[in-house]
Amino acid sequence: MAFKGTKKRSQLDLELEIENMGAHLNAYTSREQTVYYAKAFSKDLPRAVEILADIIQNSTLGEAEIERERGVILREMQEVETNLQEVVFDYLHATAYQNTALGRTILGPTENIKSISRKDLVDYITTHYKGPRIVLAAAGGVSHDELLDLAKFHFGDSLCTHKGEIPALPPCKFTESEIRVRDDKMPLAHLAIAVEAVGWAHPDTICLMVANTLIGNWDRSFGGGMNLSSKLAQLTCHGNLCHSFQSFNTSYTDTGLWGLYMVCESSTVADMLHVVQKEWMRLCTSVTESEVARARNLLKTNMLLQLDGSTPICEDIGRQMLCYNRRIPIPELEARIDAVNAETIREVCTKYIYNRSPAIAAVGYNHRSELHEWKWNKLFSKRQTISYSYVNILLPQPQPQYV
Repeated sequence: MAFKGTKKRSQLDLELEIENMGAHLNAYTSREQTVYYAKAFSKDLPRAVEILADIIQNSTLGEAEIERERGVILREMQEVETNLQEVVFDYLHATAYQNTALGRTILGPTENIKSISRKDLVDYITTHYKGPRIVLAAAGGVSHDELLDLAKFHFGDSLCTHKGEIPALPPCKFTESEIRVRDDKMPLAHLAIAVEAVGWAHPDTICLMVANTLIGNWDRSFGGGMNLSSKLAQLTCHGNLCHSFQSFNTSYTDTGLWGLYMVCESSTVADMLHVVQKEWMRLCTSVTESEVARARNLLKTNMLLQLDGSTPICEDIGRQMLCYNRRIPIPELEARIDAVNAETIREVCTKYIYNRSPAIAAVGYNHRSELHEWKWNKLFSKRQTISYSYVNILLPQPQPQYV
């Protein structure tokens, strides 16, 4: 709705102005952030900032445009449902963060999309779009002083002052749980398994990032899995246990998910889970210094490659300002990575992985027995009584079956 027109510009005027500048204007939403961004020539920086300020502060949110946008969002939902990896991660968040904000999908339920009104949008913008919650970031051929002057001119005091209270982030509680969407017509099982990790600013974040790099990722298209540094990739390739796997460390403000996403044939799910459990256990007990040194170097390389360009650098600046209230210099970040050694990995992984029950999401041809065995096996044998919930969905049933 931000690009459907403002008090100063119609949608056509906005589109023509951006095209005549040779610029690019877009936006996206994650579970914790909404980002509006423009890419333009350095000489057009004043116009780009003015346009961003206009659409954020003066969007008309017309009723006709809202009605048209409903269909667009519903089609986007259909596209998302065809991407099984996104579906699995949505289910993982739904079960891991039950009854909390992080458990909701980014697009929201269909009922909300069909019923949302202009008043709902205006109330949301008025409540959440406040100075202390907004970061204006830029990268490339940009003068900091010029950007500061433009921010003061176009946003005025809105970035420093605000009316009413700033909404606090609701607490998010991790729940050890499992959700399965079983469809025996699907040839493969798509699974995501995660334990609770930490937020961006937590001291253990860097160590968990190194541990995530140690697990790595693999796909059958890689070919030489036996020659990869990842032990899990070697075992997976040797045993032909899965089509692909991908480790992840997803951080939010006060929590996170550390785990693995995998695509397996139904006959190899149990063996793959056993190998994953064994490798996770090895991180807690016997990871070597040479492995950690290799993972440190790979992590630093990957982080620098992700900052290849003004767009990712700008996004990184904005994200770090929201998370840390400052931009962490690359040398400082590298020093924090270099401080991680094998003993640190063992201590931190023992803290977050060993004796912890995970959240599990599975879609496709899968059986409860393999996943149930994962939750109650020896890796978590010392666990105390936990809050355990289980959801089973057998397609094409219209509603989940709660067990």
